Amino acid sequence: MTHFRILILAFLSWNYILIQTSLAADWPTFGGNLASQKYSALDQINADNVNELKLVWGWDSPDNATVETNRTNGITATPGAFKPTPLVVNGVIYVSTPFGAVAAVDAVSGREKWVFETRSWEAGFPVNLGYNHRGVEYWSRGDDERILMATNDAYLWSLDAKTGFPDTSFGEDGKIDLTKGLRREVIRGEYAVNSPPLVVNDIVVVGNAQSDVTTIKEAPPGDVRGFDVRTGEQRWIFHTVPMPGEYGYESWEDASAEYTGNTNVWSLMSADEELGIVYLPVGTPTNDFYGGHRPGDNLFGDSLVAVDSETGARIWHFQIVHHGVFDYEPPAAPVLVDINVEGRTIKAVAQVSKQGFVYVFDRVNGDPVWPIVETPVPVSDVPGERLSPTQPIPTKPKPFELQELTAETVINFTPELKAEALEIISQYDHGELYTPASVRGTIRLPGWEGGATWQGAGVDPETNILYVPSARYPILAKLNILDRSESNVDYVRSGSVSVPGPQGLPLTIPPYGSITAIDLNTGEHKWQVPHGEGVRQQVIALGIADPGPLGSADRTGPLITKTLLFVGQRDAGRTLLRAYNKDTGEVIHELELPSLAVYGTPVTYSIDGKQYITIAIGGGPQGELVTYALP
Repeated sequence: MTHFRILILAFLSWNYILIQTSLAADWPTFGGNLASQKYSALDQINADNVNELKLVWGWDSPDNATVETNRTNGITATPGAFKPTPLVVNGVIYVSTPFGAVAAVDAVSGREKWVFETRSWEAGFPVNLGYNHRGVEYWSRGDDERILMATNDAYLWSLDAKTGFPDTSFGEDGKIDLTKGLRREVIRGEYAVNSPPLVVNDIVVVGNAQSDVTTIKEAPPGDVRGFDVRTGEQRWIFHTVPMPGEYGYESWEDASAEYTGNTNVWSLMSADEELGIVYLPVGTPTNDFYGGHRPGDNLFGDSLVAVDSETGARIWHFQIVHHGVFDYEPPAAPVLVDINVEGRTIKAVAQVSKQGFVYVFDRVNGDPVWPIVETPVPVSDVPGERLSPTQPIPTKPKPFELQELTAETVINFTPELKAEALEIISQYDHGELYTPASVRGTIRLPGWEGGATWQGAGVDPETNILYVPSARYPILAKLNILDRSESNVDYVRSGSVSVPGPQGLPLTIPPYGSITAIDLNTGEHKWQVPHGEGVRQQVIALGIADPGPLGSADRTGPLITKTLLFVGQRDAGRTLLRAYNKDTGEVIHELELPSLAVYGTPVTYSIDGKQYITIAIGGGPQGELVTYALP
């Protein structure tokens, strides 16, 4: 009887665990999991009922109140876009704000549980992108739960997830100074973090953000570091610009590794905890449009690097751009998924790019799944610049974005529009992918917002279909000549310059925003659809026949569920969260959001059998989270 009772109790306990598992599904890290798949197996919200979604609660960012107080006191600091991806763990949402606050919110009611103010905004306007922040990281062991927040004023905080109080066993009074422990001193105002760290095997991995436009060849190092999650002790550092004796040092000629900075992981990372590998998308070296002061291929600039999570040692790398002067750094967390190619199972990692490529590798050893071919590219006529004669071009998958600006790719709804577009591009250099910046100005396509950008891609691990939101957004890559009495480099890029097309329309053929579904088992595109209406009505107003949806460059990251694909967008005067059929790309429903903007990637979770979708919207003095569920 005793044994029978034990079996019954065990059976009941196991079923209780199963029930609890079915009643709760979390979103514990930026990409949903360390593989950055942005996928949830939840299926309560589906194609038959998604049109019934209702707003169940909203929560205002504490930055909103800070802005009001600041105005009263004559302070003009204003947060940028509210774009964090919220985390959801055990019924609680954790979120950061552009001004550096961290908040915990009840995931069912929207009731605020606690707010901790790092007050990072008081350090002044953050480097590069200003007051913006992408999110936090969660860690737990036993009864210990922590929220890790890396700030724009270069500190890493560890907060008790239950109370919001700093963990006094971490660093000094709950924080560590990220300007310390680098290879050389840095000025705090030139060094920031606005993306969440990643916790792997109790190591907090942290990158950094810096200015993309600098008039000197020296800049803060972009090195990536790992810290003990309990104590804050620095456990390792990976030198993204190698030091003497390290692998890759010889790829920096004329001792340029001694002073070159940037080469930083400013975006998101991913990891395979079982393999103990962290995957780092490393950015462009100083400065990102001119490299005459750093001859050579410049490892590990513009590379995907796999490092050991325990030691930071390089395991493998692939440089996607040699001697980068294009701002074509890998912009997003690589996606990890196990694929099947011609009957062979491969632990894969897929890196989307601004260029419109997907680079797919064996994530264990870095071997390309399909050949990547060194291909001749244009040369530069800028004095002192020596570009790589070739760049690595994937043979599969084919590009998901337009990659050249020619007479065949400018807008062509009418002969008159095409003629105007040709007149515009004749004033600048232009052409195929990797046409370099020039003093005259080069129209670069894609621009620095992609193709893909920091929101990245997601994958359905049941089908191995990768979903990539992208934009068709050319920029003017122009070099300004500098006075050597004020600078030790010859050229620096001009500010952000878009290139308007004829009569206020885009310069190129559509679509101007797309979503592409790519089968990673075969490397083939499954479908591609325009993402949004775009300038459709403007085209019609010119007396042109309705061209159908033209797509808009605005987009969030994707949320993939068992049943649907969700992507947000500001489009044609409306702010929407769209639900797509994953198999066909058909729009099933458009949910109008109560804001003038949407930047955060949506997340989904389930509590007590009810599925919710939460997304960050707005910005400036009106940032908020909104949450939807079925009635």
